[in-house]
Formats: sequence, C-alpha cells, structure tokens
Amino acid sequence: MNLTKINIREKEFHNKLHTSGNPRPENKYYKALNNLYEDFLILLKYKTINKYVLDYGCGNGVYSEQVVNFNPEKITAIDISEEAIEIGKSKNNKNIDYRVENCESTKLNSNSFDLIYGVGILHHLNLNKSMKEIERLLKKEGNIIFIEPLGTNPLINIYRKFTPNSRSSDEHPLTFKDLKYLRNLFNNVRITYYGFFTLVFMPFYKSPKNSKLFTFLIKIDKILFKIPIFKFLAWSILIEAQKN
Repeated sequence: MNLTKINIREKEFHNKLHTSGNPRPENKYYKALNNLYEDFLILLKYKTINKYVLDYGCGNGVYSEQVVNFNPEKITAIDISEEAIEIGKSKNNKNIDYRVENCESTKLNSNSFDLIYGVGILHHLNLNKSMKEIERLLKKEGNIIFIEPLGTNPLINIYRKFTPNSRSSDEHPLTFKDLKYLRNLFNNVRITYYGFFTLVFMPFYKSPKNSKLFTFLIKIDKILFKIPIFKFLAWSILIEAQKN
C-alpha cells in the first residue's frame, strides 16, 4: 500500500485501538444515537439484498457480521488496520471477504459494488481522495450510506478538544462545506441529523430501548432539525446518496 503520513498515523492509532482492549470513555454516550444506528441498519437491510456490497472502513467487522444476514450477493470488508482485519477474520465467517486496504486508494476493481457503506470512516480520510475512490468503485447508479460525526456543535467540539487520547490527531468531523461537496458530487443526496436532545438528556434514561423519554426526545430532535439554523447542533448525520 502507498500510504501518506496521515494514513500511517491513522493505521497506527487504529491498530492500537483494536489491541488495547480498553473501551473509549465516550462509548457510553453512543446510546444517545441508538435511533441513528437503527435507521442505518433498516436502510442496509433493504439495500443489500442480492447486491455486491463494500463495508468501507470496516474496523473489526461489527457491521459486516450483521449485513451478511441481509443476504447480499457478496460482501467485501476493508480497513487500513491489520489488527482490525485479523479480528474480523477470526470470526470465521466465510461469506465476508476481509481485506487490508487503504480506503483512499484500494486495489479493488472499478464499477464493482452496488452499495458502499461505512460508520465513522470518512472523517478519518482525505474527503476528496476517498470520494473519488468511492465513485470509481461504485457501479452506475450505485448507492452510498454513511454515518458520520458532524463538527459544527461548539460544545461537542470542546469535549473533543479535551479528550485528545480518544481520537486520532488527524480526524476531522464533517462540516457543512463537506456536505455541500457531497451534494455536488452525487445524486439524490439525503442527509438526516441526529443527537441533540437525546444527548443532552442522556443522564435521565438508562437505556434507549423501551424508554418513553428517549422516544419523546427523538421526536423533539426531528422537529428541531427541520429548522435549518439548528442543524449545526447535531452530533451525527446519516448520509444517503447515489452515483451520478
């Protein structure tokens, strides 16, 4: 693999992450995005049937192991971290083709995939390089589905600043400028915003499942994010788009 200095730092960070065995402190906050992950999996369930699918930045295969149950024609899972890929391979799922690849410049064939998806990967990459590579790999009218953090909420950015050990030094949560770039590059771009009131009021519910409060907060978030000036408050976004 031809790797830039940033690629090397990202690989080293994620190799360490997957071998340390210590969960990151902020993992406890992700329950505030439970509805985002549910929506993501629902989309994948109906978009992957009999399709050639790429898990782009698969980590240790957490989502590959779920998507394979949605009956794709074939699923390929790539990540720059050798340690992550080894963990994925150790699960011995013969229906998943795990490969160590630089997501910005893979050795995969052009026009190979009906769907490319990923969770929290794009903000670790050069967006221009990764999008060009995704375009190359997608078949005509192929689709992308990504979950990404948004870097526009000042309070969340303060937290990020004071927890540098939990993140790589080169990561860059997406901005509205990045989203404009995606809209210019793809067709039928849909961006859904998540995680403000569900995050703020997180101490008041133990689990999002069967929580009336969490269900109510989801509804309030949906109303809030319909107002353009409040979208900057979102923690994360769900990106859907189609190749031109």
